[in-house]
This record gives sequence, structure tokens and C-alpha cells, in this order.
Amino acid sequence: MIQYVFLVAFVLGVYLCFLNKHIHRSATMTEFWLISAPGEKTCQQTWDKLMASTRNNNLSTNNKFNIPDLKVGTLDVLVGLSDELAKLDSFVESVVKKVSQYMADVLEDTKDKVQENLLANGVDLVTYITRFQWDMAKYPIKQSLKNISEIIAKQVTQIDNDLKARASAYNNLKGNLQNLERKNAGSLLTRSLADIVKREDFVLDSEYLITLLVVVPKANYIEWQKTYETLAEMVVPRSTNLLFEDQESGLFSVTLFRKAIDDFRHKARECKFTVRDFQYNEEEMKADKEEMTRLSTDKKKQFGPLVRWLKVNFSEGFIAWIHIKALRVFVESVLRYGLPVNFQAMLLQPNKKATQKKLREVLYDLYKHLDSSATGIIDVAMDIPGLNLSQQEYYPYVYYKIDCNLLDFK
Repeated sequence: MIQYVFLVAFVLGVYLCFLNKHIHRSATMTEFWLISAPGEKTCQQTWDKLMASTRNNNLSTNNKFNIPDLKVGTLDVLVGLSDELAKLDSFVESVVKKVSQYMADVLEDTKDKVQENLLANGVDLVTYITRFQWDMAKYPIKQSLKNISEIIAKQVTQIDNDLKARASAYNNLKGNLQNLERKNAGSLLTRSLADIVKREDFVLDSEYLITLLVVVPKANYIEWQKTYETLAEMVVPRSTNLLFEDQESGLFSVTLFRKAIDDFRHKARECKFTVRDFQYNEEEMKADKEEMTRLSTDKKKQFGPLVRWLKVNFSEGFIAWIHIKALRVFVESVLRYGLPVNFQAMLLQPNKKATQKKLREVLYDLYKHLDSSATGIIDVAMDIPGLNLSQQEYYPYVYYKIDCNLLDFK
């Protein structure tokens, strides 16, 4: 018995431990701080100092961010490139967000599955960033920094243009299908009647007689039965039939002479009966059904390839974006810390929103000797060549934010 109790307690403990880890993982912040600081005697010492400063308070999860030996070029080129990369960063981020948001739109009812489709190189975004490795095949480091940035700009511009074209075609198809679906739904006062009525509900091919369709509120059924024959002359007695009901109304047929149509419509409106404009035409009704089937089939055919394209190009765009961040860290580090290239890039993932301020203070104490004027906020009007300050945040260390939360669910 005692052994059984211990076993239950052990299993429960393991389960709670797993649950706690799972909850913690699901609540993990998706914001990263990509920073760099100059190497001490070695870059490893810079890393060790950061780890020692943040470990005690459990402020962040840290990873080295590996940037290869890129071609430095001239100072003038670096200064110009700093501004260009800032603009390219914003553009690439906007395209990545557009692709991810459009994936959410396309998946419609399965939006909770969107996140598992947003992968970079086949892994989740956090894993990709924390284990970042420069893609030598796509972005050869023998090329100049400017050439690498132009390769990325061209690649992402192509993704953006392709997305516009594909989204436009799919949205038109989806819009046309929704318009047809709307016609077949809603109130009897407005919806299509083609799928409700049958040929036998009508007097057809008569020179004198015509069958009208009338929407009658449910509360007025008795009044309709009492009065429809007297709403105009030449209404065929006992010719009304209830064909269909929704929650508010019923659709009745009634047969009368053609010359009495206008009088009947007028009197019916006074009694709150609505005569629908409808002519039974089998060819038109068949064409509408075929159009709906065609649009629905086309949408299904396009859905799979479109989702695959979005997955592939989200991955390509996200990878390009993180390479832009790496380029920016490299350029800003060289401009700030000088040559020879000697800095350590580090990726910090703040553990909680509440501890971000404390983490900033720790980093400031660690690196304030690099630039005593840097307090964290900078005057928007200041313009320092080569240092992009559009974020309105300036710290004594190089800093860029990466937010993996790319979706805006409304």
C-alpha cells in the first residue's frame, strides 16, 4: 500500500513538472535582443561577463549569435550601408509579416494551426534564431556587404511581388464564391430562391397566367390565407402553396392573370407581403449552380499550392530578415568599436516582460564605459552619420530587437 502511494506521488510529481515546463514554454516571450559588445582580450571573455551578469537574476536566456568574417570595405561604404540596411530591415520585416498574416487569412477556420506552419529552415522560429548559422550558399561572404544586401533586397522584393499577384488571384476567386454563397443564404427577402423552388411550383408557358413568389412574415400567415385572393382581381382561387420557411418568414406561391400583377404587388406591399422579383429559368439556375461548383473546385485546387508557397516563402523571407539583422550588427559594431573586427554578438531572450527594465540596467552597468552619453533614449532630432537611430533607442552597446510574434489575430 505504501509503495503504491509513493508510486502515485512520483507519477504526479513528474506530471506536474512536465506541465510546469510546458506552461513556461508556451508563455515564453517571443522577443529577442540582438546585441554586441567589443571583445575583451578575447570574445569569449565578453561572453562570460554577460553570462555572469544575467545568470544570478535569471533575467534572460542567452545564446552566442554567430556572424562570419564578412568583408568590411571602406568607412564611407559602411556609413551609407548602415542607413540602407535600416530601411531594408523594415521592408523585409513588413513582407515577412504580410506573408504570415496572409497564411492566417488563407487557413481561415484553422488559424490555430498557422503557427506550426510558420517555420524557418524546417524548425520553429525561436530554434532558428537561437541556433543561427550564416547561409554561405545563399549569401556568399566573399561578396561585399553591399552585394549581399542587394541579393536579399532582390529576393524579398520578388517574394513581395509574387505575394501580391497570388493573393489578388485567390482573393478574387474567394470573393466571387462568397458572393454566390451569400446569395444562397440569409433572409427570404434577399437570398437566391433557385435552390428552393421546383419546376412544378410554377405555371409556365402560359400567355395569360403567371406564378408569383411572396414572402409572408410568420405572424401574418392567417391573414395571407384570408386575403391573398382579394388583393387583386383575377387571382386564381386556392392557388397558394407554402414552399419554404426560415425563422422569420414563409415563401408562398400564388397564381394570377398577368394583367393583375401591378395591382397585386401594390396591395400586397400595403399588407406587408413582399413579392419577390423572380422568373423561373432553368438554364440560368443551372449556370449559377455550375459557376458555384467551378469556383469551389478552383478554390480547393489553389488552396494546397498556395499554402505550400506561403510556407516556403515565409521561411525564405524570415531567414533573409535574420541575415539582415546579422549584417546590421556587423556594420554597427565596426562603426562603433573600430578595426580590427573584434566583437561578440549575443542573443538575449528576456524571460519576462517585468524583468526587461532590470535587464537593461544590468547591460548598462556592464557596458556604460563604452559610451557614457548613452542612456537608452535619444533625441529624435539628433542625426549621427552611420548610426541609424530610427528606433529612438540608443545604448552604449549595439542593440536590435527581433520580435517573432508576427501575427495580428483580430
